[in-house]
Amino acid sequence: MPAPLTPDRLKRLIKQGEIDTVLTVFPDMAGRLMGKRVTGNFFVDEVLGNGMHACAYLLTVDLEMEPLPGFQMASWGSGYQDFKALPDFSTLRVIPWLEKTALVLCDLVTEHGDPVEESPRRILKKQLTRAQKLGYRPKMASELEFYLYQETYQSAHQKNYHGLQPVSEYLEDYHILQTTKEEFVVQAIRNGMEQAGIPVESSKGEWGKGQEEINLRYADALEMADRHVIYKNGVKEIAHQKGVAVTFMAKPHADRAGSSFHLHSSLWDPAGRKSLFAAGQDSPLFKRYLAGQLAWGRALCLWYAPTVNSYKRYQSGSFAPTRLVWAEDNRTCGFRVVGEGSSLRVENRTPGADANPYLAFAATIAAGLHGIEKKLTLSPSFKGNAYEDAKLPQVPRTLPEAIEAFERSSDLKEVFGEGIIRHYAHAARLEQAAYDQAVTDWELRRYFERI
Repeated sequence: MPAPLTPDRLKRLIKQGEIDTVLTVFPDMAGRLMGKRVTGNFFVDEVLGNGMHACAYLLTVDLEMEPLPGFQMASWGSGYQDFKALPDFSTLRVIPWLEKTALVLCDLVTEHGDPVEESPRRILKKQLTRAQKLGYRPKMASELEFYLYQETYQSAHQKNYHGLQPVSEYLEDYHILQTTKEEFVVQAIRNGMEQAGIPVESSKGEWGKGQEEINLRYADALEMADRHVIYKNGVKEIAHQKGVAVTFMAKPHADRAGSSFHLHSSLWDPAGRKSLFAAGQDSPLFKRYLAGQLAWGRALCLWYAPTVNSYKRYQSGSFAPTRLVWAEDNRTCGFRVVGEGSSLRVENRTPGADANPYLAFAATIAAGLHGIEKKLTLSPSFKGNAYEDAKLPQVPRTLPEAIEAFERSSDLKEVFGEGIIRHYAHAARLEQAAYDQAVTDWELRRYFERI
């Protein structure tokens, strides 16, 4: 792993001509990196000490960058004011796959210096503060899946994203021969992440044609979320450089497996040296933490599955969960308990690869703390095939169903604040409205001639 990049070392690298650009960025509602490419000298002279301005509309736009109506934090009525992005220098790093480039993540504040509460990074930080006050240090790990195509982003767009050629002609789960054919991209991703201070455990083929999984090593929750968004953006950049394309859509193909974001979580002591779950899954702390995940699984699904497409991933027999139940090492369940001793943890299999990690981690921590504070009782471990048991609680089937569960929860409003719940429910409702107005290829094929 490279040595941490400090502001003083960055100054030296800029002076020596080894760095000339600093990506000054922050995550938006979808977990995408937004910001500016700042010249090295200007970053040192101005941004390093004073931060950077950006338009507050960036937390109210859709994926097409269209300003959306009805938000309180920023609108045409407010003049779409600026906020300030203040660098968090603990995130400062060289980006090895971009020439002479460093990156720093920022926290957002208003012009008066108040935190922008709707910012995903702020939402996670507030839940971490709650956990720390109770003596807990949450640690997380992201398992992200994606599809890799023998296309450029331009050629994929020109084809309207139809008939794209995957890098594999067969399901490649754990295959070594097929993944050897993909090493020109995947090895560059693994090595690039390591050089950027994002430790990687392994990569493998997944249960789809051209589907990949690269596992990042676990870390403190905020650090893991920061690594997650840099990694996700970096995978796309490296793929572009190699003349191929990737997608992190939850369900890019109706007839293939969806792409997951398996979210692993555990609680540690304040120093981060001892797992508080090491006592085993029969310990009251572990059981209450997991019970909280189950209790709020439906209400928080909007932050695990944020798009219309997300809900098409939840299919029986697809390794994506349909039931909010827990079991030991059972991949048919929404929550899977794995590991032992200090590695004992909860794997939430509900999130898709399209989830914003800051929101998903904040949801996980809040749910766990709810279970601990309320001393919730954990149901017995499920045995068998959860897909076949209709009596078990169901994952929301659609985005509107998830919005309703999210918005109606008085518990979530108490923990996150009514303004946050209103902001993200409104964004999701507008996303659903955009989909409802679209004419899909399925409709044309079904109705054009025969209706």
